Amino acid sequence: MTKQKQNFLGIVSPFLKGIGQIMLQNSTWTGLFFLAGISCGSLMMGLGAAIAVITGTLTARLLKYDEDEINSGLYGFSPTLVGVAMICFFQPSIIVWITILIGSALATIIQHLFIVKKVPAYTFPFILVTWLLLCVFHYFPALIQLQPASPATYANNYLALFSRGFGQVNFQDNIWAGILFMIGVFISCPIAAIYAIVGTALSAMLAYQLKVPMHDIYLGLLSYNAVICSITFAGNKAEDVLMTLMSVVLSVLITIQMRHLNLPVLTFPFVLATWLTIVIKMVKQTVQLKLKQ
Repeated sequence: MTKQKQNFLGIVSPFLKGIGQIMLQNSTWTGLFFLAGISCGSLMMGLGAAIAVITGTLTARLLKYDEDEINSGLYGFSPTLVGVAMICFFQPSIIVWITILIGSALATIIQHLFIVKKVPAYTFPFILVTWLLLCVFHYFPALIQLQPASPATYANNYLALFSRGFGQVNFQDNIWAGILFMIGVFISCPIAAIYAIVGTALSAMLAYQLKVPMHDIYLGLLSYNAVICSITFAGNKAEDVLMTLMSVVLSVLITIQMRHLNLPVLTFPFVLATWLTIVIKMVKQTVQLKLKQ
C-alpha cells in the first residue's frame, strides 16, 4: 500500500469507524458498508450521515477528547444517527441541516460525559438529542416540513424480514440496504452477525405471539433493537446466549409498550434492555459472591 493510500485511510478511518460503531463494530470497512447501505436507501440520508459523523468527530477533536477514543469512532455513531433521523423525519432544508450540525455536536458532548463516567451509553446520546429536536419541532412546526408518509409495503418473505431487521437500525426499509448492513457486521465479527440473525428471528416470533401486525413485523420495526442487543452480547459462552435472549425479549416488550404510548421508539428499547440485562447480571454475580463467602 502506498504512503498516499495509508494517509488517506488514516484520515477517513475515524469517520467510517464512527458509522460502524452504530452496531458496535470498530471497523473501517463496516462503516463503509453502512454508509453505502444508508445511501442505497436514500442519498439524502447518506449525506446527512456523512455530515453528522464529520461534525461529531471534529467536535471531539476540537474539544481535545481522547485521540484513541476518537480514532475508534466512539464520537461518531450517535451523531450519525442524529443526521439520518433528521432526514428521515423532516424534509431537507436550511433549518434541518443546521439542526444536524448542532445536534451532532451535542450528541458528541453527551457521549463524552458518559465515557468519562465509564457508563455504557450506547446510542443514548442520539436518543436524547433526537427526542429533544422532535419536541422542539413539535411545538414550532412552522420551522420545518415533515417527510410525507410513503405508502408502506412489505414483502412477505424471510429475506425482507432479516434484511429489514438490520436495516431499520439506520432507518432503512430498503432490502439491499439491510443486506449491506449484514455484510458490514459479518466482515467485522461473524459471530455477531449470526447472533443478530437469530435475534431477528426470535424477536419476530415473539412479536407474532404478542399479536403485533404482520406488516410491522416484516418491516423490521420489532426486530432492529433486538439486532443491536444480540450484537452487544454475542459471544461463545452459555451466559452470552442467556443474556442475548433476555435482552431480545426485553427489547420487544419495551418496543411494544412505547408504540402503545405513541412514543418515538428509536433505539431506546435496545439501550434500556441492555442496561437492564447488565444490571441483572451484576446482581446475579453479587449474590453468587455473597453465597460463596
